[in-house]
Amino acid sequence: MSKPDKYTTEKITFLHKWTDHLFSFKTSRNESFKFIPGQFARLGVDKEDGTIVWRPYSVVSADYDEELEFYSIIVPDGEFTQILKNLNVGDKIHIDKTNYGLLTTDRFENGKDLWFLSTGTGLAPFISIMYDFTIWEQYDKVILVHCVRTKEELAYQDLINSFFTHEYYADMVKDKLLYIKIITREESGANLYGRITDLLRNNKLEQYVNVPITVSDSRIMICGNPEMVDETRKILAERGLAISRRGKPGNMAVENYW
Repeated sequence: MSKPDKYTTEKITFLHKWTDHLFSFKTSRNESFKFIPGQFARLGVDKEDGTIVWRPYSVVSADYDEELEFYSIIVPDGEFTQILKNLNVGDKIHIDKTNYGLLTTDRFENGKDLWFLSTGTGLAPFISIMYDFTIWEQYDKVILVHCVRTKEELAYQDLINSFFTHEYYADMVKDKLLYIKIITREESGANLYGRITDLLRNNKLEQYVNVPITVSDSRIMICGNPEMVDETRKILAERGLAISRRGKPGNMAVENYW
């Protein structure tokens, strides 16, 4: 993709470093760019030879925000992030005008409990979805699970916890939102220790939140590294849950754009 009519050129407005390999950034937003919470945008950075490198990034921000926020990991020798990590506030970045992705709650029908299962930067789309007022009206429980290697990688904790005191969201989320932090390489700083897949197999995750995963009540969204996404989907499929497809609503929705 190289034609300017396919994308807009925006400016980086904010940068935040979480760790030496994790950071968030915000960009200006063209008023024509629309997306459904949970979808991703294609971002482009300029190479020295004048070409543009494109990569998919889930949107962290609410669909009504004036800016767009993204959460990134620095990939060693990664063509895109090795350029991105050196950009500063005021520098330009390209955004494809088209929105992408099927990790949206409109793929589900009915259901009582909405689960977000994420690893690493896979947390991003779920924060965006949490800003959608309709999920708080539709579901009895919203269980946000974020699994990382170390406690330093538990990004966005303050923002997530701010929903409980937020002027517009507090009354809706106070009895519904369950925020579960999981760490795989340390045994402190989190609610649970281990991998999401192991905690599903031994039922410790469900026991901890006191919400069972069932075909009738559970709607589960999965985003993260490909191995976790694939293994989690298989574990839940063995329990009768199915991917939601067009014309055939199911219990699961996944995103895997690695």
